[in-house]
Amino acid sequence: MNEHTTRWDYLTNFQSSVHSQRFLSKCYEKAQLDKADAQSYNNSYSFIYYLEHGRLYVDQAEQCPIYIKPILLFYGLVNLIKACLLTVDPFYPATTGVLAHGLSSRKRKKRNYFFFQDEVKIQKNGLFSHFSHQMFHVKHLEGDKLVMGNLLKQIPELDEAFKFIRGAENFYRLEKSDETYKLPSNLPGQYKMSDSEFKEYLSSKNNGIQWLQDRELAFSLNAPSLVPFFAPFRYDIYTNTLCLSREQSEDDALSELIIYYALLYNLSMIARYETEWWSELIKHTPNQDFPLITKFLSISQNKIPLLISDYLRCVEAGLE
Repeated sequence: MNEHTTRWDYLTNFQSSVHSQRFLSKCYEKAQLDKADAQSYNNSYSFIYYLEHGRLYVDQAEQCPIYIKPILLFYGLVNLIKACLLTVDPFYPATTGVLAHGLSSRKRKKRNYFFFQDEVKIQKNGLFSHFSHQMFHVKHLEGDKLVMGNLLKQIPELDEAFKFIRGAENFYRLEKSDETYKLPSNLPGQYKMSDSEFKEYLSSKNNGIQWLQDRELAFSLNAPSLVPFFAPFRYDIYTNTLCLSREQSEDDALSELIIYYALLYNLSMIARYETEWWSELIKHTPNQDFPLITKFLSISQNKIPLLISDYLRCVEAGLE
C-alpha cells in the first residue's frame, strides 16, 4: 500500500452512506438526541461531502505550485473539520456566526516582516472557536493572539529544520520498549517541577497515561493507537516516535488540528492578499521563514488526513 493510499485509508470507510448514517446515529444516540436516526440521515451526505471535498483540496495541494498551496490546504482542512463537527454538533451550522473563519490577521505586513513573528487574533465567533470548543473542549478568549513561531514549535516533524536553522530542538523523543514509554530523567527539571509534580501535570493533560513505577518516569497508554495524537504529546509521523516538548508552553495543550488551522489560515491570507511578500519569499528566499514554511506545507499534506482519521477513530472508539 503506497503512502497516498495509506493516509486516506480510514476515511474511505465513510464513503458509504449506510456506514456514515449508522456512525452518526450512534454519535447522536450517545448524546441522547431526540430523533437520532432522522438527524443522522439528514447529516450523512453532508458528512460524506465534507470529507470528499476536504480530500480533493488536500490532494490538489500536493500537485499545485507552492504559490496557492496554503489556500488549498486551508480549505481542505476546513471541510474535514466540518465533517468532524457533525459528530458532536448535529445541527451545524445552526447560525451564520459559525461560518466565518474565526481568526483575523494583520492586513498589511510591516517592513522587515517575518512570518515567525506574526500572529493571528481570535474572534468571538466563527469556526475556529466553535470547533475548538465542540471537538476539544477548549474555550478561547476573544482578542487572544496566537504567535506563528510558537505554533510552529509545536510540530515535531519540523524539529530537524529548527535544529539546522535555529540550533535547537523543541522535542524529546520518548524511548519505547514494548508498550512502555520512558521520559528523560532531567525533563521535570526543564519544566521546573519535581518528578511527582511532573507526573501529576502530564496526567491532568492526558487521562490515558498509566504510570508504571513511582520512582521511574515510565508509563503506558490506554488505547495506544489513539492517544498519542492528543496534547501534550505529539507524534512524529516520519520517525514514528512519540514526542514531548522540552519546555512547558501554553500552546502545548492545543490539539494539532487547532495549530494547523491557525497556521494555514494565516498562510492562506498571505498567499491571497500579500502577493508581493509571498512571491519574494518564494523566488528569493530572503529569510529563515522559507524553509520552515515549505516544510510545514509538505508535512500538512501528509498529517492532516491522519489527524482527522485519528479524531474520528477516537469518536468511534467511544461509541463501543
